[in-house]
Amino acid sequence: MPAPADDVPTGHPHAGDPVFDLHLGGKMGIRSAVELTGSEELSLAYTPGVARVCTAIADDPTMSEHYTWVPNTVAVVTDGTAVLGLGDIGPAAAMPVMEGKAVLFKQFGNVDAIPICLATTDVDEIVETVVRLAPSFGGINLEDISAPRCFEIERQLKERLDIPVFHDDQHGTAVVTLAALENALRLTGRTMHETRVVISGAGAAGVAVARILLAAGLRDLAVVDRQGVLNSERSDLTPVKEALARDTADHFGRSGTLAEVLEGADVYIGVSGGTVPEEVVARMAPESIIFGLANPTPEVHPDVAHRHARVVATGRSDFANQINNVLAFPGIFRGAFDARATSITEGMKLAAATALADLVGDDLAEDLVIPGPFDPRVGPAVATAVAEAARRDGVTRA
Repeated sequence: MPAPADDVPTGHPHAGDPVFDLHLGGKMGIRSAVELTGSEELSLAYTPGVARVCTAIADDPTMSEHYTWVPNTVAVVTDGTAVLGLGDIGPAAAMPVMEGKAVLFKQFGNVDAIPICLATTDVDEIVETVVRLAPSFGGINLEDISAPRCFEIERQLKERLDIPVFHDDQHGTAVVTLAALENALRLTGRTMHETRVVISGAGAAGVAVARILLAAGLRDLAVVDRQGVLNSERSDLTPVKEALARDTADHFGRSGTLAEVLEGADVYIGVSGGTVPEEVVARMAPESIIFGLANPTPEVHPDVAHRHARVVATGRSDFANQINNVLAFPGIFRGAFDARATSITEGMKLAAATALADLVGDDLAEDLVIPGPFDPRVGPAVATAVAEAARRDGVTRA
């Protein structure tokens, strides 16, 4: 069946552009899982037969886990305030990204997903809206919501809902970054406990990457925003940054600018944009590790990074070692759904990262510290590890 909009209006400036051609009519649709070939099937799928299923669910709500699509369906929710590297472009302009996310869920995790773009940026309104929509979904994937509101929205939703809530810009990035870093450390003969890391960027991704690295055993970590290293001597920190300062730079007395704290550092992780001068990169430790994850322009271009670092990763698909969230979120939700999990724990995220890192195995090399998105092993490996971790953490339904 053709899409509702199957041709471009006459004279449209994007006619013939392959990018726009691919998006024409949208990138997704709804496919029926049952055949309706006659009145008998119609009476089973809809009235009167459907009433028996509705009554059974009303008597026992857990029956919805078996007789609706809810347990395998994610709401991909945004307010359009932090879309890709485009910034605050609003809910309508965010829809192509949310559709794309839904397609990736299906392709790589066999998870159904519905994009929802909300015409509000108010924290309470977003939370209340999602809570009221929640009975239609088995999980909530928050997407492209600007910091610091994203932290509060996720916190409130996790408290109020008994289904998995996951902000991919935070935790998907964190999981894949940790997986790649674990292998980079192994390649360079380092341990997490003895490595000095600098993260540039204290937004959603930077905070989540910092938190998962600490959970994985990292001790010496400095997080830098536009005003310098987060530490408790500063009076301009948000509550989220203040808490992170106490758990990171304060322990080693780190302070100052990015250039100052990068001197002698083993690892640089950029999730902020901007450019780090080559002379600053050159003062990092020997055999350093550089992850410049800003898109489309990494904070340290790979050509520059390779002159000074042994392992280099970016967020781009045209360079080796792409830190791509698609390696994480489809498998994480698949595993959470398979285990009938009520939430996504730190243990589940750490398990996902370890599963990703382990897939590289004996193929570990400077240009292969993370598997590629089309590696067919990725989704199943992550899903299995996450499901097992959910059971260990005691967050599965009886």
